Amino acid sequence: MVGRISFYAFSVGTASRTISSVAVIGCGTMGSGIAAASAAAGCRVLMLDLTPEAVERGVSAVAEEHRHLIDTGTIDADLEKVAGYDWICEAIVEDLGIKKDLFARIEDVRSAGSVVSSNTSGIPLRSITEGLPADLRADIAITHFFNPVQVMKLFELVPGEDTSAEVIEAFARFGANELGKGVVHAKDTVNFIGNRIGCYFMLSGLHLAKPFLADGMKQETIDAVLGQFVGLPPTGLYGLIDLIGLDVMDLVGKNLAVNLPEGDAGHAYTSFPPAEQAMLERGQLGRKARAAGGFGRVSKNDDGSKTKETFDLHEQEWRAPVAPDVDGLPVGMGDVLFADSPQGRVAWEIFGGTLLYAAGLVPEIADDIANVDNAIRWGFNWKKGPFEMLDHLGPQRVIERLRSEGSELPSMLATLDASDGETFYSGEGADRQMLMPDGSLASAPEVPQ
Repeated sequence: MVGRISFYAFSVGTASRTISSVAVIGCGTMGSGIAAASAAAGCRVLMLDLTPEAVERGVSAVAEEHRHLIDTGTIDADLEKVAGYDWICEAIVEDLGIKKDLFARIEDVRSAGSVVSSNTSGIPLRSITEGLPADLRADIAITHFFNPVQVMKLFELVPGEDTSAEVIEAFARFGANELGKGVVHAKDTVNFIGNRIGCYFMLSGLHLAKPFLADGMKQETIDAVLGQFVGLPPTGLYGLIDLIGLDVMDLVGKNLAVNLPEGDAGHAYTSFPPAEQAMLERGQLGRKARAAGGFGRVSKNDDGSKTKETFDLHEQEWRAPVAPDVDGLPVGMGDVLFADSPQGRVAWEIFGGTLLYAAGLVPEIADDIANVDNAIRWGFNWKKGPFEMLDHLGPQRVIERLRSEGSELPSMLATLDASDGETFYSGEGADRQMLMPDGSLASAPEVPQ
């Protein structure tokens, strides 16, 4: 992490933008995280919210050694202060009408040349900017961070139809060089890249796991198979949802139901199966619910010891955890997808299905496969992004299986097959290339760590 932001000089013919100060409007979890990360980079930071108490809670997320960089105020009394800041970041409630009203007010007081963004994760930028002045539409983008901001590397950058190139360049350099983030260029589509694919994995997984649970497979086994065996974190499926919260996933599903394109496979999974819906209704949301738990819970005993339990989805009752049934499974990353066993089938249905879903989303959600792979690695900590994983498995092996099952090839697998290529990526280092949606090859970035 370097110090204060430097002056950026862009190519001849474009205006120069400087980002050395940040005004964050909305001091909740995401807003305070953005403010803390910006202050840690040496920026002056303004934090505004509806009440002084909300601002004070937000400031508590900023490290003590950086608080001298913080100024504060309320939205109603101090909005004009944003005139002294280069980047104005909105991180308020996910309500379209409230956001539009705020941006109209911001436009009246911001300085010329400032850049503006929303940290929304669910509202399209085109909806936010509709009817707003042309100058604001040129200077605004979505800057979507993952929580916790100070820890997660992914930074999704989404332009609108009217966003100027120098604004995107300024955000990209700021995110990469000053905040140390992995910048991913996404399109103005529902849930962008990371959450579009990651939430499909989770929501589809809840449904696709049901017949396996009914046949006696335990949730611990499903989490194990969907963890290290496929290159995902050990939380697997249920552990990841417990971390995020069923209430959050419910809101995600409702947003997807409204905004997914017609015919998208995700429409089948925007609501919960009955068992998970019942959990939601009784407040069994995950780790945040503490004693109520989620798919699992930890209770503290009178003697200071702790008891772990699993909520059995099939039996609808709490039980002691069991060891996952993974003996004899192939240990090579991803090999389980081709194992002739119930564990192999659950891996193919849930993880394999997510790979295939991702393979059908380019160029809808991103112009190239590298942005997709980076988003999933940085946002969900997969060891390999979807296209990197398909290369690891062998795309032709996947294609042959789909044809044997009578399934249609997703767009990028069909493009690869038509191009007579063997993999989505080829070469290494400066010579690395990637397959583009039109079947051509383009220079690909080196695999980031």
